[in-house]
Amino acid sequence: MRPASKLLTLCFLILMGTELTQIGVVLSTMAMITNWMSQTLPSLVGLNTTKLTAATGGTLDRSTGVLPTNPEESWQVYSSAQDSEGRCICTVVAPQQTMCSRDARTKQLRQLLEKVQNMSQSIEVLDRRTQRDLQYVEKMENQMRGLESKFKQVEESHKQHLARQFKAIKAKMEELRPLIPVLEEYKADAKLVLQFKEEVQNLTSVLNELQEEIGAYDYEELQNRVSNLEERLRACMQKLGPAGTSGPACGKLTGISDPITIKTSGSRFGSWMTDPLAPEGENKVWYMDSYHNNRFVREYKSMADFMNTDNFTSHRLPHPWSGTGQVVYNGSIYFNKYQSHIIIRFDLKTETILKTRSLDYAGYNNMYHYAWGGHSDIDLMVDENGLWAVYATNQNAGNIVISKLDPNTLQSLQTWNTSYPKRSAGEAFIICGTLYVTNGYSGGTKVHYAYQTNASTYEYIDIPFQNKYSHISMLDYNPKDRALYAWNNGHQILYNVTLFHVIRSDEL
Repeated sequence: MRPASKLLTLCFLILMGTELTQIGVVLSTMAMITNWMSQTLPSLVGLNTTKLTAATGGTLDRSTGVLPTNPEESWQVYSSAQDSEGRCICTVVAPQQTMCSRDARTKQLRQLLEKVQNMSQSIEVLDRRTQRDLQYVEKMENQMRGLESKFKQVEESHKQHLARQFKAIKAKMEELRPLIPVLEEYKADAKLVLQFKEEVQNLTSVLNELQEEIGAYDYEELQNRVSNLEERLRACMQKLGPAGTSGPACGKLTGISDPITIKTSGSRFGSWMTDPLAPEGENKVWYMDSYHNNRFVREYKSMADFMNTDNFTSHRLPHPWSGTGQVVYNGSIYFNKYQSHIIIRFDLKTETILKTRSLDYAGYNNMYHYAWGGHSDIDLMVDENGLWAVYATNQNAGNIVISKLDPNTLQSLQTWNTSYPKRSAGEAFIICGTLYVTNGYSGGTKVHYAYQTNASTYEYIDIPFQNKYSHISMLDYNPKDRALYAWNNGHQILYNVTLFHVIRSDEL
């Protein structure tokens, strides 16, 4: 190459990154620049690329396809897509002329230099952007390597944790292994306990049957003793009665005996009774199973028949009853018609309705029942003074109301409003005009409230009695027997009562 020739060489390097879209954009841009330089620079300097032939005697460049007509007067442009180090290179060789020439070619050279300088600046900007992208890629590469290292640590930690758990489980199994023979012994013991349980159940069944037999025997003996005692005490009791009366004297309840189981029959709820005004020598028993949707009443000829046989006469009522508050009084059964506040008097001999009457304002259909439920809104009962109705009304805020009824017309003769909530009462009964209320119907039970109608006063008392079968759904007093009749979870029970009477000097 001649000394006067000036070689202007433009070189640029694009560092290659990986796995980012920005790098692809950079490569595309570099390809465009290379293509532009190889195709545009010759035209800028006046090289004619359309009239090149091999006959001119020049040398054809394999990269650009440009053959100058006169090497001494023309520009020579060389470019290669890639050198041995992976760089893109463009080479421009100026013609042999002085730089001070003022001809047209000198002007073209100056213009070309300006364009090359502008292009160099653009390439510098592109290089800075490429370096920045490369730094971003390197940063992401470091983060990826850090995450990979953390994942490996987590994996190793998980394996170590599983190994520790496996060791712990294995150690626990070693501790439990000696218990296997013990468990085998427990299995044998469990079979033995099951055998004991079956034997105890069989024994309990036998004892229950024996208890029923003994209970019945006790009742018969008690009846004989009471009958003998009653004959001796009748005259004395008549002397203690109120002036102008021949009945037994009234008194205050002070005690309730242990229960006597008469029979086990029927469902969980029901009622049974005798007639306190039955003729002398008549001792019929009346039996009504369930508390609703039933209208058949059983009649047993005697207490002995009721206890020992299943011989009875059935009476069909004209309407089903509601609750367990029915009573038999002077040959008629009084009951609350189902889903109503109507009281019906039904003659058991003629099987006809003698009287019906609405109990004004009385709640019904489980509005104001006893604590055990069972449509027990209206409870009819009798004592030494006659027929009573115990119920509740909205006007008395759901508290117990007591009404004295005419047994023939069912008309209310007198009414008392108490302050005791009916839904809180387990059961109730009347003795000598005093209403007694229990605190519950299951578990430990006691009489703890008394309302005296003769004085319109009340008091809280504490008279316990045994709730043998844990669910009392009927509790009524019979003034003739001086006993409480109860239906306790499918068992018909009797309690004797103790009344306290003060003998005044003017009664002697």
